[in-house]
Amino acid sequence: MKLDEDINYIISGLERSGTSMMMQILSAGDIPTSFNGSRLPDQNNPKGYYELEGGKIINKLIDGSFPMEKYKGKFIKITAYGLRYLPPGKYKIIYSERNIEEILDSMEKMIGKKDDNREETRETFVKLNELVKNHIIEREDIDVLLVSYNDILLNPKGNISKIVDFLGISREIFDKMMEAIDNRLYRNRRT
Repeated sequence: MKLDEDINYIISGLERSGTSMMMQILSAGDIPTSFNGSRLPDQNNPKGYYELEGGKIINKLIDGSFPMEKYKGKFIKITAYGLRYLPPGKYKIIYSERNIEEILDSMEKMIGKKDDNREETRETFVKLNELVKNHIIEREDIDVLLVSYNDILLNPKGNISKIVDFLGISREIFDKMMEAIDNRLYRNRRT
């Protein structure tokens, strides 16, 4: 499986929005992905984080030192905030969203304590999500597919079809991608 080597492909979304699951789905379908073992699997992501540099790409995007050209033709994961710093180029972004209460529940579980400022955190994350989505949708050099973590788990076939169509790739890998969806890992369920 090959992707267009003139395009940078990105999986993104807020923290805890299903970006690791999206990388797992793509990787299972033999779609080129790039990640390293800088952040090992743990109880919060038993199948791994699928990140480069432990998720520290944003600092390099801000200072202009992240080598985007090195990753053309393969998916990398960049959390939502980092998309604001993408240099001009040609991008395809799959942007994952999730029920905000589930995100906040997952974050609390991950840090091991209740967020005393949950209302403020919710408001900040909702604003960030809208700001980033508007930014990437408005950019002419970015093609965006919005997906829902919740919907993927409820209707995997329909959502995987949207991803395959967005990427313009063969449906031969459909079944492999479907196998990566593990409902047992859908914790902090609110819907």
